[in-house]
Amino acid sequence: MARFLRPLLWGTTYTRLLHLWVPMLFVSVWLFIDLSKPWVPAVLLIPLGLVPAVRRGEGVQARFMLAPGERGGEDQAFSVAPSAGLRDRWRTVLWLEARLVLGWLTCAATVWLPVLAFDLGRAAAGHRPAGDPVVSLLDPGWSCALLVPLPLLALYGAVVGLGELVTILARRLLGPSPAERLAALEQRTEQLLERNRIARELHDSIGHALTVAVVQAGAARAAGDPSFTDRALVAIEETGRAALEDLERVLGVLRETERPASGRPTLADADRLLESARASGAKVEAEVSGPLETVPGPVSREGYRILQESLTNVLRHAGSVPVRVRIEVRDGTLGLEVRNPLPAGRSGPARGSGLRGIRERAALLGGRARTGPHEGVWQVHAELPVS
Repeated sequence: MARFLRPLLWGTTYTRLLHLWVPMLFVSVWLFIDLSKPWVPAVLLIPLGLVPAVRRGEGVQARFMLAPGERGGEDQAFSVAPSAGLRDRWRTVLWLEARLVLGWLTCAATVWLPVLAFDLGRAAAGHRPAGDPVVSLLDPGWSCALLVPLPLLALYGAVVGLGELVTILARRLLGPSPAERLAALEQRTEQLLERNRIARELHDSIGHALTVAVVQAGAARAAGDPSFTDRALVAIEETGRAALEDLERVLGVLRETERPASGRPTLADADRLLESARASGAKVEAEVSGPLETVPGPVSREGYRILQESLTNVLRHAGSVPVRVRIEVRDGTLGLEVRNPLPAGRSGPARGSGLRGIRERAALLGGRARTGPHEGVWQVHAELPVS
């Protein structure tokens, strides 16, 4: 029984009831003007529903009054945009007409059913109400008291049932159009891509800094040379400071969705990566050719991250080995190549998220990347379109 009466404790039940009552205010005003033509409000709703802004107003009302608990959800059940086409306008007209009919039924139920229960109570006390056609058919007496709960139960069913019905109709008629659903899907896709990009940023930047710090600290401990230790500490400090800058920038992107990407490092900052790798013991030979300054920002930024991940893998898996880096811009393509000898007994880095991130970065720009052993060396080769 308690579960059956639970909707009476929900605030949504009463906001829906209020939403159903609202159209009857318009009808009541018209009936004061001309009682002989009650159908006129239904006709006036047709041109009203064709106004694009009406759909937005009805959507806001439905969102706040029919399903207030869903306002913060990602998938909104009700559109709050103006009508985008003729189909949306006629859906709005149909919604207004349905809302008017349901409002009339609600008003009739909430007025007549309580009066009927009151008249049955009077009949149970021995009075014969003259105005009620239903009660007038009954003989006054105590048996009428057994009928009093029936109109109250009907009132309960009408309030809850009509509230559910108007919510279902609102979802169908005021729901997002296919174009709005597609726009929402594209927005969510962009958000997921941004999250994946941030994850790769953190992996590449912080992973590189930690690798350099570990390699430098291990080399300094093994060398036992105070001057070498000082250089290693300087390299660790510089790498850590750069990693903190990258971390602050990525966190800024998380906090500010409109933050521009112009602060991200590009291939113009590649010297910092090369010097960091050299300070960690790798013998890096770099060859840069072509107009690097003509490379667009997105391509240059992703190229920087590919180079960073490649050097990180060298330091992590091969150690202090000769590394050959080639950066070339030619024929509308940015070529990146990092080659290093394979350590004895090793086949190169495992197939982890870093190598997968390199291939994903290249694919997102319409390019390609190959990673793996090649002619006795480990090679990362990426080609990114510049135009």
